[in-house]
Amino acid sequence: MQVQLPIFPLNTVVFPGVTVPLHVFEDRYRALVHHLLTISEKPERLFGIVAIREGYEVGSHGVQSVHRVGCVVQMTSVDPYPDGRFDIEVVGRRRLRLDALDTSGRYLVGDVETVDEAKVDTPLGREEAERTRATFEEYRRRLSEMRGDDVLDGDLPRDPEYLSYSLAATCLLTLQERQALLEASSPVDRLIMLRHALLEEMRAMRALPSLPATEVARTSWSPN
Repeated sequence: MQVQLPIFPLNTVVFPGVTVPLHVFEDRYRALVHHLLTISEKPERLFGIVAIREGYEVGSHGVQSVHRVGCVVQMTSVDPYPDGRFDIEVVGRRRLRLDALDTSGRYLVGDVETVDEAKVDTPLGREEAERTRATFEEYRRRLSEMRGDDVLDGDLPRDPEYLSYSLAATCLLTLQERQALLEASSPVDRLIMLRHALLEEMRAMRALPSLPATEVARTSWSPN
């Protein structure tokens, strides 16, 4: 079923189940937050985040085009500043497909449909989840050795779908790689893509052992 949601384009990909902090300072997105605060039921404070394909989050040129597959997020906390800015926290709820975008109002509004996940409670899904989990643990160990301290800490979800999104948000990937993972047709496909990406990263580590590891995005997992 198609619904209308406010849309927030970003230079990042947000996944279901992942919590992300945002600093809101541009007028149109301040207006979006004000709109959300008028909704009394907190679970209904929803909007869509889509990754920018071409253009910029801010500036005179702005967003030129966006990816069609994004994420419905819920605003779970908000801290206002005296000058009108906000720090907000959102958690991804489900994937969306953007069918149309209205730019005429105070903030962007999209016609969206939710994108359901294929069911993966199968032996194949569980097997691929364990294989990818084991590959990630080896990747984490090698990355920690390169850094000289522990990185990518935290427990991973057991469910294949949740695991695929948690790893997609955690691993050191480009925006294009993250977008491809978000668009994957099933969690099993996403896990396979992740495992191949992790194996490729470990091959690069062996080829360039002195390459400094990059800081990981500060996101957290929330299946609720």
